[in-house]
Parts: sequence; C-alpha cells; structure tokens
Amino acid sequence: MNATLDNQGSSAGSDLSALAGKYLTFSLGEEIYGLEILKVHEIIGLMTITRVPRTPAYIRGVINLRGKVIPVVELRKKFELDCVEDTERTCIIVVQIVHNAQPITMGILVDEVSEVVDISGGQLAAAPNLGASIDTAYIRAMGKVANHVVILLDADRVLTTGEIEAVSGITA
Repeated sequence: MNATLDNQGSSAGSDLSALAGKYLTFSLGEEIYGLEILKVHEIIGLMTITRVPRTPAYIRGVINLRGKVIPVVELRKKFELDCVEDTERTCIIVVQIVHNAQPITMGILVDEVSEVVDISGGQLAAAPNLGASIDTAYIRAMGKVANHVVILLDADRVLTTGEIEAVSGITA
C-alpha cells in the first residue's frame, strides 16, 4: 500500500501549527502514539479490570477508580493489532473526552507509556491518505520526533459516536 502525507486526514484544511504542543507518548508494539496532554487525566498501573458481558471486543471491561466506575478500551483491539500478554509495563491512561458537549472519562489500555514530548509545528505532517475505505479521522497529525514518527491521536475521535455511546452506556 502506498501512503502519502497530504491534507486528506483529519488535519485537512487546518493549520498544522495549531496542533503543536505537549503530547503524552505511548507504545503499542513497535509503533509510538501520542495523546494531547490536556486530555490525559492520569496514568495508572494495570489493575483488576471487571469484564462486562455483551460489550464490544475492544472493551476490556471497567475499573473502580477511587469510587468511580470507568470503562477501559483496549487500544490494540480497537486498532485491530495482534493481541499480546499484559506485562509489568502495561498501563491505563485515563482520559477525558467530550461527546455531545458532555465529558466522558475512560481508560485506554496501552503497552507502555513513554514520555511527554513537546512537538512544534515544524515537526508535524498531515495524517496520511490511506484511501477512501480507511478512516483516519482519529489521527490529528504525524509528529516527527528524533528518528521516529509519532502518530498523534485525537482522543475525541478514536471511538466513533456509536462506540462512545456504547462505552458511556456501560457505566450509566
């Protein structure tokens, strides 16, 4: 497949420099991803996750975080990546997204959290155009940091509207 970096992704028509800022980076396998630091509420180690019957496969379950029950999305499954065993580095990034003007708190299960990086406008490229059948709306941009490409995710768009409603319905 031939991917090109152009303005067809979620950054189309927008000024990439507006996306510059601090991002929490984490890994899923060999790939590095980033979330806007303002969306991150906290990072917690892997804890007991209670599975909820009849939920989508990418929902690992729910956790009790200081008395609040929040859903946990397994990002590997959501992105259709190979499943791996949890390790001592597996952790949950607790994020707050906005859906229909309502804040929703959820956990994102990742292989490992790396660091917070400051990405300037000059280090950003538009999300790649992978063809009409592949949705890249959840990618804000691609960050070029050192010798790596960091896939900068839009936390509000990683899940579709229907998926967010399913997730928020778990704890309602």
